[in-house]
Amino acid sequence: MASGSYGTIRSADVSPDDVEIILNYTPSRDETDNFVLTKLNASTVLRPYFHNNNTGGNSGVEILGGLYNLKLPADQFNKLGIYTLYIRPAEIRTKITDCGVLSSLPNVKGIVVDLNNVPSQYRNKFVNQGLIGFRVEYLNSDGTKIPNFFRIITSSFYCEPVVQNLTNTSQKAIRYRYVESTSNLLFCTLSPSSSPTNKPSATPFIGQPDQNIIITNTFFNPITTEVEIVEHDISTLAIALYGNQTKSIDDGIYTIYDSANNIYKQYNLFEVRDQFNELLYEVRQDRNNNIDFSKSFNNIV
Repeated sequence: MASGSYGTIRSADVSPDDVEIILNYTPSRDETDNFVLTKLNASTVLRPYFHNNNTGGNSGVEILGGLYNLKLPADQFNKLGIYTLYIRPAEIRTKITDCGVLSSLPNVKGIVVDLNNVPSQYRNKFVNQGLIGFRVEYLNSDGTKIPNFFRIITSSFYCEPVVQNLTNTSQKAIRYRYVESTSNLLFCTLSPSSSPTNKPSATPFIGQPDQNIIITNTFFNPITTEVEIVEHDISTLAIALYGNQTKSIDDGIYTIYDSANNIYKQYNLFEVRDQFNELLYEVRQDRNNNIDFSKSFNNIV
């Protein structure tokens, strides 16, 4: 019996609204002290490609996973230097309203998030089962993130608090129950949240009330790409090496032409001699904006 091979990597088909793009600029690789980050609007910078493999209608409605066009705004990418782009899943910063259990299932623990504390552009994700697979990271009281610690959301439902009379005074009287209608509270179960069987008292940490958290989608892995804006590229260097060139013998004007025989660069060529007419230097001086257009290649040839 043959055993088949199965792939485990899928192309990400995320919306630009689920992406954050952070930019860092440095004029050269030697300058690393001035580290300034700028956040770009992913909805205007990142554009997905659409296609449809079906032969029927609805052409161009399916996102082609993994292939996106990155449009760099000219007003920000306007200087020579190195631009580092960090593309990561969008972070939703909010806080835990309460850590509780379900009234009907006391063994089910979870965190409660108030939608009023969620940024408005992300509230559409805080619906029934809308956060499954999202990652939760926790912040300390001083604002630092607990390193290398996270939980995964396994379910999310609208809920409301209920008060129960409990015989054990050490337990909280306020519990939660799911509701079908829209609510401002969302009850999220996390993994891992249950105690191991060999030590039932070791309850995993899932957060505490009023603790700030970061909720992040897991649609794709963060990537870093580098864009270097330079004065010359391969094409312009090829023009200088292999393009048509002329030198005017009378006035010493040296002209370089591009592939369409347009004037690309122009220089003055001359010699510097001493009082005894001994040659000291051969000079090539850039004419800058003082271009002699009478030296057009078509006029000469």
